[in-house]
Amino acid sequence: MSISSFVSYLSLEKKYSSHTVNAYEKDVVSFAIFCKEEYGEENIDNVDYSVLRGWVINLVSKKISNKSINRKIASLKAYYGFLQKIRKIEYNPLAKHKALKVSKKIEVPFSLDEMAECLNDVQYLDTFEGARDKLIVGLLYATGIRRIELVNLKLVDVDLFKKTIKVLGKRDKERIVPLKQFVLPLFDLYLRRRNELVARDKDKEYVFLLKSGNKVYETLVYRIVNGYFSKVSSKQKKSPHIIRHTFATHLLNEGADLNSVKELLGHSSLASTQVYTHNSIAELKKTHMAAHPRSKK
Repeated sequence: MSISSFVSYLSLEKKYSSHTVNAYEKDVVSFAIFCKEEYGEENIDNVDYSVLRGWVINLVSKKISNKSINRKIASLKAYYGFLQKIRKIEYNPLAKHKALKVSKKIEVPFSLDEMAECLNDVQYLDTFEGARDKLIVGLLYATGIRRIELVNLKLVDVDLFKKTIKVLGKRDKERIVPLKQFVLPLFDLYLRRRNELVARDKDKEYVFLLKSGNKVYETLVYRIVNGYFSKVSSKQKKSPHIIRHTFATHLLNEGADLNSVKELLGHSSLASTQVYTHNSIAELKKTHMAAHPRSKK
């Protein structure tokens, strides 16, 4: 079955995360169901573009967003690209498909003041969980790592002497990220509390744990970030990704090289990093307007 082979290819050769693989598989299976129900077609490998266009129209009629439709189409394009790779088909029916227009939503990073307030002024409980939560916020801002990268961070990946962490990113790509000085005392406090209270027979190799000894999960990390930032920020989005966005924006505002930020974030291309430059340009414009001698007062 081509779909199962495609799933294996994504997992074993492309080394995509299980979450990404499941999303691709779900999209392709959804299209296969559509073909069977609407066209009586059991095999989707040789359908032409008119059938794919019919699927898009069907999705639009269901009020599915253009962004979600584009993602589904990208999954199918990857599927047919795989069929080309194994020489099961000669031509990708989606080769010339143009993505639907999507209005770009600008994600607003936290300000320097908001970050300072969340790390310095907000009261964290004097407990294991309080020490853990503050380190989570601090580490996300100090390194710009992804939420899943934080969840999977292991003790052996942390070198407090060299002030670095080893991060396992997308497609199992490793990178070394330096630690800022301010996060070292947070690590020290949390690790002491962790050794005192956490059971030793669970996920002890992971840095961030529940009090039970199991490692933290992504939803909890989101709740922690959202909860603490709700005390200092009125911004609509308050998530680990916004802290990652903040990390990149603040570095760029301070003159960091775009390629260096790309490496720190674990991006495979500059195009991915450039989405963070919008706020930097806005900051430059603000500075320019304030400092230029011909600016209107």
